[in-house]
Amino acid sequence: MRSSPEITLPVRLDRSGTDPLPAQLAGRLRELVTADVLAPGDTLPSTRALAVHLGVSRGTVLAAYDQLLAEGYLSAAAGRSTVVNPQLRRVHPHPPRAHRPLPPEPTPAYDLRPGRPWAEEVTGPAWRTAWRQASAAPVGGPVPVLGLPALRSAWSEHLRRMRAVVRDPAQIAVTGGGREGFALVLLARAGARPLRVAVEEPGYPSLRRVPARFGATVVPLPVDEHGLRVADLPGGRAAPDVLLVTPSHQYPLGGSLPVDRRQALLEWARRNHVLIVEDDYDSELRYTSQPLPALAALDDPVEGNVALLGTLSKTLTPALGMGFLALPATLVPAVAAARHDLGQPVGAVAQQAIAHYLAAGALRLHTQRMRNRYRRRRAQVTAALADTPGVRVYPMDGGLHAVVQTRRPEAEVVAALAAAGVLVSPLSEYWSGAGQRQGIVFGFGALTERELAEAMSLVAPEVGLNRL
Repeated sequence: MRSSPEITLPVRLDRSGTDPLPAQLAGRLRELVTADVLAPGDTLPSTRALAVHLGVSRGTVLAAYDQLLAEGYLSAAAGRSTVVNPQLRRVHPHPPRAHRPLPPEPTPAYDLRPGRPWAEEVTGPAWRTAWRQASAAPVGGPVPVLGLPALRSAWSEHLRRMRAVVRDPAQIAVTGGGREGFALVLLARAGARPLRVAVEEPGYPSLRRVPARFGATVVPLPVDEHGLRVADLPGGRAAPDVLLVTPSHQYPLGGSLPVDRRQALLEWARRNHVLIVEDDYDSELRYTSQPLPALAALDDPVEGNVALLGTLSKTLTPALGMGFLALPATLVPAVAAARHDLGQPVGAVAQQAIAHYLAAGALRLHTQRMRNRYRRRRAQVTAALADTPGVRVYPMDGGLHAVVQTRRPEAEVVAALAAAGVLVSPLSEYWSGAGQRQGIVFGFGALTERELAEAMSLVAPEVGLNRL
């Protein structure tokens, strides 16, 4: 029978003290058990090993162990290691503590907070094969700072096929997700003075909070039903250093930036030397039309002004924590230098697995399956809210969420739904200042058809004027 590994004991003895060393050792071990540092069933070091570690005689350790065996704190049998008594709490019930953790909050019946895809079908045969191949590969040295060449090549091919973005694999950087990739660009762009970073208003909360963490000044820019209002962008000295934009599917309102605005945006960026960070949010999850060309596809791949930011959190699962940057060639050295100092955050095995997954075409097939699934969920939401008076449902041409503007007080709606076991996000949270709109934002991707129908039967009455 294999024994469990011995635990390292943080024990110190006072040789100048008046208490005998065996009594001191027994007392220290008793304290570790009481403080839960030593748990029932933990294996203690052998008497010989602990004696050498503490610089005492083996007889000292034997005496301490014998004392704790007699008190019921330890347990031993012939031919086996000494362990903390597995039945310790029967012999010595745990005393009550003031710092006991609070009981967890009850799990809601329906968690509709946005940003959660359907992850049940991710771990299919292609996924398991990819991870099996990755785990069987030889364990090498450090991961290259911009990522494994195989994954960068796979991303390059995926972008060419799915987004018409042609970038050499040398212009791809593997990231630890959207926020980490955005942070990397900000570090690469940083100079002697704090950056001025423009963001859409309203916009994606988690990405909007990143620039302030780097000491940047955040400049909100207004959007309309088509996305960023390019004609109103500041120029000259008022122009920002970096602009974060979601042209394919503006978050949360859902607008798609028309081609003429995209061209005007690129011209504005060239004229004012602005780096555009294109968050390609939900670009592959459209239901009513094909996505328009990415800004990066319209930009010069060498001297351009667009860094394309992508992630697998919506197409696969946020649990993976992986994404990419497709960079103009002129920005690659600065990004590589920042990554060299910070290190590559994604391990080699995960990178190899996703490289296999992408190369097999599995992500394209999975995205197609999920697009069909989400289209059905979208239809459920649309039907459930179709006859609800007093609400405005924003277009859901793509993505995994719905935006509902209501004339009822937002806080009242959110609280009532929470009391009914339905979690949603307040619409006002997507604004940083004036102009906030009242309503809710909720996701529909992570529930079954039955669960979504049940949730919508609770949501529709609460957002409608019939509750006033």
